[in-house]
Amino acid sequence: MTNPRFTPRVDARPVDTKWPQFQWPPPHDIVLRGRCVELKLADPHRDAAELFAALDHDAVWQHVAGRPADVAAFTETLKQAVDAGRWPWVVRLTLDSAGFKAGAVVGTSSYLEVSPRDARLEIGFTAYTPTAWAGVVNPETKLLLLGYAFETLNAGRVQLKTDVRNARSQQAIARLGAQYEGILRRYQRRADDTVRDTVLFSMLADEWPAARDGLVARLDALLGE
Repeated sequence: MTNPRFTPRVDARPVDTKWPQFQWPPPHDIVLRGRCVELKLADPHRDAAELFAALDHDAVWQHVAGRPADVAAFTETLKQAVDAGRWPWVVRLTLDSAGFKAGAVVGTSSYLEVSPRDARLEIGFTAYTPTAWAGVVNPETKLLLLGYAFETLNAGRVQLKTDVRNARSQQAIARLGAQYEGILRRYQRRADDTVRDTVLFSMLADEWPAARDGLVARLDALLGE
């Protein structure tokens, strides 16, 4: 059987312009503050214990490989992340929410797959304590990370990926305003050594203002404002 002739895709931006310089890396003491959460770049020795306690739930690691066995293992995980070019952020509450007091660590998210020359990065390795799911934590965390990427770092593209079996994550990413791009087949090994298909989303700089407005409106509704 002969495969049908492939129809080449058309350039969506036939008249493009030079992109500004990507500002990388971020300063180590950077703090991203919102109404509900505060983000700081992780320090392995300072933050591993609180992160381990917040994330030590089976449900958190169902679709994330590399669950640490103890605080020492999580410290090593964070060290390896920085060495490998993944920039983990610690997510702390700035007000009482989700059953936690202000100042409590509720999760983490990362910048990774950073390409300064191409002005793009990925947001991933996102994990929150289960009581923070479906609340203000993820939309504001992503509002801060996306905003910093597009408005300060000069990113032209931010991508997000998730396991094809993680329906909750796919829906959460789509609700950010990210666009579905397709499936990366047999892309990444799971903790059980099966190899997952990965669902790919992205957001471009010109799509960010509308996405930002949508996220702000979501937070207003969740906070009753």
